[in-house]
Amino acid sequence: MDAQLIRSGGGQHAHCFRGRKGAHKTSVATAMNARTIGQPTRPSRSTSVVCQSAVQLEIPKTATMPRQMPATSIALVPVVQEATVSYDKPLRGSPTPLGATYNKEAGAINFAIASQGAEAVKLVLFTEDDLALGKSTYEIELCPINNKTGDVWHIALPGCDNSLLYGYRVLGPNQEDDKSAGAVGHKFDETQVIIDPCARAILSRRRYGELGPAHLDYKDPKVLGLAPTWPQAAAFLPKATDDEFDWEGDRPLDLPTEDLVIYEMHVRGFTVHPSSGVQAPGTYLGLIEKLDYLKALGVNAIELLPTFEFNELEYYSPIPGSPTGEHRFNFWGYSTVNFFSPMARYSFAIASGADGSALQQEFKLLVREAHKRGIEVILDVVFNHTAEGNEMGPTLSFRGLDNRVYYMLAPLGEYYNYSGCGNTLNCNHPTVRKMIVDCLRYWVTEYHVDGFRFDLASIMTRAHSAWHTATPSTTPAAPPTALHSGGAIVDEAGLMTDGAGVPTGTPLSDPPLVAAISEDPILRNTKMIAEAWDCDGLYQVGAFPHYGGRWSEWNGGFRDTVRQFLKGTDGPWAGNFASALCGSPNLYANTHPAETDWWANNGGRRWRGNRNPTASINFVSAHDGFTLADLVAFNEKHNEANGESNRDGESHNLSWNCGVEGPTERMDVNRLRQRQMRNFQCALLLAHGVPMLQMGDEFGHSKKGNNNTYCHDSELNWVDWEQVNADQEGFARFTRLLIAFRLKHPELRRTTYVNDNDIQWHGEAAFKPDWSDSSRLVAYTLKKHGPQGGGLYVAFNTGHTPKVVELPTWQGRAWRLVVDTGKLTPFDILIPDTDLAPEEAKQAQLAASMWTAGGYYSMLPWSCIILESVPEEKLSSLRARTRDEIPKLTAAAKKGGPLTPTPQQQQQQRAAKRAASPSGLMNEIRASKAAVELQDSF
Repeated sequence: MDAQLIRSGGGQHAHCFRGRKGAHKTSVATAMNARTIGQPTRPSRSTSVVCQSAVQLEIPKTATMPRQMPATSIALVPVVQEATVSYDKPLRGSPTPLGATYNKEAGAINFAIASQGAEAVKLVLFTEDDLALGKSTYEIELCPINNKTGDVWHIALPGCDNSLLYGYRVLGPNQEDDKSAGAVGHKFDETQVIIDPCARAILSRRRYGELGPAHLDYKDPKVLGLAPTWPQAAAFLPKATDDEFDWEGDRPLDLPTEDLVIYEMHVRGFTVHPSSGVQAPGTYLGLIEKLDYLKALGVNAIELLPTFEFNELEYYSPIPGSPTGEHRFNFWGYSTVNFFSPMARYSFAIASGADGSALQQEFKLLVREAHKRGIEVILDVVFNHTAEGNEMGPTLSFRGLDNRVYYMLAPLGEYYNYSGCGNTLNCNHPTVRKMIVDCLRYWVTEYHVDGFRFDLASIMTRAHSAWHTATPSTTPAAPPTALHSGGAIVDEAGLMTDGAGVPTGTPLSDPPLVAAISEDPILRNTKMIAEAWDCDGLYQVGAFPHYGGRWSEWNGGFRDTVRQFLKGTDGPWAGNFASALCGSPNLYANTHPAETDWWANNGGRRWRGNRNPTASINFVSAHDGFTLADLVAFNEKHNEANGESNRDGESHNLSWNCGVEGPTERMDVNRLRQRQMRNFQCALLLAHGVPMLQMGDEFGHSKKGNNNTYCHDSELNWVDWEQVNADQEGFARFTRLLIAFRLKHPELRRTTYVNDNDIQWHGEAAFKPDWSDSSRLVAYTLKKHGPQGGGLYVAFNTGHTPKVVELPTWQGRAWRLVVDTGKLTPFDILIPDTDLAPEEAKQAQLAASMWTAGGYYSMLPWSCIILESVPEEKLSSLRARTRDEIPKLTAAAKKGGPLTPTPQQQQQQRAAKRAASPSGLMNEIRASKAAVELQDSF
């Protein structure tokens, strides 16, 4: 007989499935009725398929060594579980790779899942109908003799119906009802079906915001799922055709980091507004329909807020006091359920009834089409915590699979909370570290993404928690024995450690996870961006472990400095602002940290300095905070719409409302706000480093003063495309042209820091900067190196009085006006487009030359100017060509033509200004002197 597998009967052999409590007794009773295996046939669909131990007949000894069976053949050996109408007789399976994968050789789906503490595992299969009813279709017990290698449980199902979905029941100790030392930290729960951490696509509900079945009794232990907001989820099965997406030759763009203009955006919020006009609003396909808008804006990298699977209904509840009955959502998505799966309810395919393969292809299509337009795709990833929260949270995946491994725990099983969200991912544990690196590799190789932004990345530098592992007894049914109790590995003070004596949570100078990501060959050209802080006060900006410059950082210091200086605050802000414009060399070039920088003076000292400007991701606003429009319209947060009595959100916003809190009809205030928005955009797009804009800031989107809109699936977070298209204030045009200006000027995209040969600083007088605490003016000239020479003059006046600045003289060159944020649109930026004809731009530059030719320029309060150095003959030629056109231009100006506001219009504006502020009139007159003189000359 050829190694025939015989089922054990009665009590002759221990049953392979040893669950807790009554599970073992039930399984043995089932085994007593077992028959010897014959040629398997598919029985009718049943709810449980039982695994039983098997005995292999002794192989006769031979004089020669038996032929070694290839590993793949071992994986394809049939095992004792029965076939069903949905799959043929199961096979032993392979321990690699983890997850569910299709084996083309056997026409089988291989399942593999790792757990250090599991005592038993069941593979659970669902039809979609059964999933919606909260019940399993099949449950296949995995035998620890045949279906386990090391800590990996595995099985293969040939001929499997790939419309099924899958999950696992994992049995083991739980510290809530098992008070032994070896159970501390374990959270196994056999009543829950958990999601495979390596699943590639997840299904719980098909439409965004759709509740699960409300008629189910979720308190019934026979009903799977937790609530209509947390219905049972399961993973799609792989298909033989999953790899058949046509990439059309797509390759990584590998854009130089210094050339990036990043656009932080939300997939749903970008197109879900009814005004978007797309066919698939709020989805990956909807975003594809609007990629041309992004290309026209000039951005070349989109940073997507979390697109890993999460539950948007996690916080679902009525918002107290909402006049429209609005409910809370987890809109931003910083609460991951699965790291390998695209968010399913962002998918038009899933909403249309398609399977996981279609979901994957929709996301691939987004990446491919973005690349066609020269736009890289960066994912905002959350490897600092999961949706399972603290000990009161749901068991969804990691907690029920290996709580000790996946989470940072204290000696009694409590959760460390460096994330502020209830738990902390145990990032530097070898198992978790490998999962994260594998995940990043998967998104790069499978989806062609170009980079990652790591939320609360400092958590990835903290030491993990470790536990003693118990050694199982070789005696059947005997309790496990171990040299240790299986409890926490603590130091002499009783503190949790990483197993090598380092207290859990200690920031590591050489963190294994960050090192592994940095040195991984597959990720070599992938862009890595760290949010280099966490919620327990660890702040690593300027000294995040970067391994030879592999990482850039969100520069929160840039944001704060720019806000302080542009609103006109006393302090060291003029000098700090100058440094920010140069790419923050005080952070990234200087090897000597400030005394107050604890990390950089301790474990981070080796990472401090010797970097280049691309280490700095510059931003003025981001998703969690005021929008740019609200930054200039509100002094205080107004988060009442969140239903938390305005207690949530950051109170330290460094904002200025320009004189009135919130919306106003006052023209002077609104014009000042428009100037300030342009000033912020200039600071962002002229600074060395990598600029990042927030979605909606380019056209002035307001969230009504709410700086914490995490819970709103509403117009607070949606792009209003009617506002985009109207662009009444011309701010979207200004942003678009300023981006184009940046991309045209290599001196703004440096990879090295400036020195005295590149930049000169000025004040109201050339070459005499003012770095005092009361300074409100920063001006500089930046040279363009190369055969054509030239460069830029830039000045920011952040005081409440106008300034006349002296311009430096460059031999044989003249200064041509490009930007003056004190001007009305379209003359705020003199780059010809559909709103500004070339001749109009030339005339405005000619008007400005009446000042610049004399070596001066007049600036409004709170304004910015950009002048470009050009050969002197260019402006001389412009003046000559203009003489013949003066009569035509004079007539146009007197009729209120497009050249500039008419004198009557300016008089009305001055009258309003005088009524609001006696000094405002003089400010307006002095700053607009060049245009007035030109009109008077007509």
